Amino acid sequence: MAEKHMLLVNNGFAISAALLMACSLQAGAFEMLIVGRFIMGVDGGIALSVLPMYLNEISPKEIRGSLGQVTAIFICVGVFAGQLLGLPELLGKESTWPYLFGMIMVPALIQLVSLPFLPDSPQYLLFEKHDEAGAVKAFQKFLGKADVSRVMEEVLAESRVQRNIHLVSVLELLRAPFVRCQVITVVITMACYQLCGLNAIWFYTNSIFEKAGIPPRNIPYITLSTGGIEILAAVISGLVIERLGRRPLLIGGFGLMTLFFGILTITLKLQDRAPWVPYLSIVCILAIIASFCSGPGGIPFILTGELFQQSQRPAAFTIAGTVNWLSNFAVGLLFPFIQRSLDTYCFLVFAAICFTGAVYLYFVLPETKNRTHAEISQAFAKRNKAYPPEEKADSASADETGNQKPEPDSPSSTLNNCAKNRVV
Repeated sequence: MAEKHMLLVNNGFAISAALLMACSLQAGAFEMLIVGRFIMGVDGGIALSVLPMYLNEISPKEIRGSLGQVTAIFICVGVFAGQLLGLPELLGKESTWPYLFGMIMVPALIQLVSLPFLPDSPQYLLFEKHDEAGAVKAFQKFLGKADVSRVMEEVLAESRVQRNIHLVSVLELLRAPFVRCQVITVVITMACYQLCGLNAIWFYTNSIFEKAGIPPRNIPYITLSTGGIEILAAVISGLVIERLGRRPLLIGGFGLMTLFFGILTITLKLQDRAPWVPYLSIVCILAIIASFCSGPGGIPFILTGELFQQSQRPAAFTIAGTVNWLSNFAVGLLFPFIQRSLDTYCFLVFAAICFTGAVYLYFVLPETKNRTHAEISQAFAKRNKAYPPEEKADSASADETGNQKPEPDSPSSTLNNCAKNRVV
């Protein structure tokens, strides 16, 4: 099924979940709330797998990162909208909270109305439907210009490489030696995305604000600042990602989170030593949120689309989504025990996870900015010590025509070998 059609069908889950949760109080059935939240989880899982894939396939390489970051920006907008609507003056009262859940229907209905006017992904039309004319029209509509020959040539080049490749299953992707580093990178990046401790930050926010002397009735309004910081950082990241690249933003984001988690641990232990220390804790919280949204909050989804060819992409997003939500489940299940055992030292656990992710990505991840999928695959081929069957055939043909075959890694370049540089 095309990504656009999958997104359309997925709105049915969102509307069903919203109705169940919104009507649970009036019906007096908490089971409806539980079922609604479960269905909403299905909707979120599908959306965070299909939408980044769709955005990746409709964008040329020059704006692929910026357009991919839109996912993170609107996640932040959604969080901020929830915080705003949850204020007591709006829907944050005991009698009106079901309407807050009902608001989920609004973006779903907007998408149902608007999405049919957008064409299918050009790559889907070309690879799956073999409709080159349709792919050209789709690119013309998305890019707003008549001449899309250069973009089409890039996609056609990938099509020629993959002309004999069938759609790869999850098991086949996990077994393929020529994408081993890509799979490991996506798994680690997605795991760090959820295990980096942002949920723990939300757990502590209110108590830290209280210790800073903020009246409890004002805390919901102060919390809006965290949502604002998220949006600002995500927008700035989207504006600079094509200039700085994915690698610096992702590694830098995890590195800064490591630093601020360490400082936050110290300030929380010294909360009562001076009146200004709680305010320093608030600054650390905002800095951690900004560091997350500047890179780790959106780039993992972009990378999942960039590191794999068209035939591998659906399976790659399935793996990424599975790791994402399993890690989310693990955080929700284990964090209360970690917090109870380690108290404020629990942030050192998240600092270690962020540090580990940053180190792994520093040694393994190549820059993917302004590179075609074939070029990215070639960059990983040396680390994998294996080439896709088509590349082997092309290399053999190159030898017959007298072209130089790429040399294997020398012993001095072993630090670039993924298997020897795994740090987790």
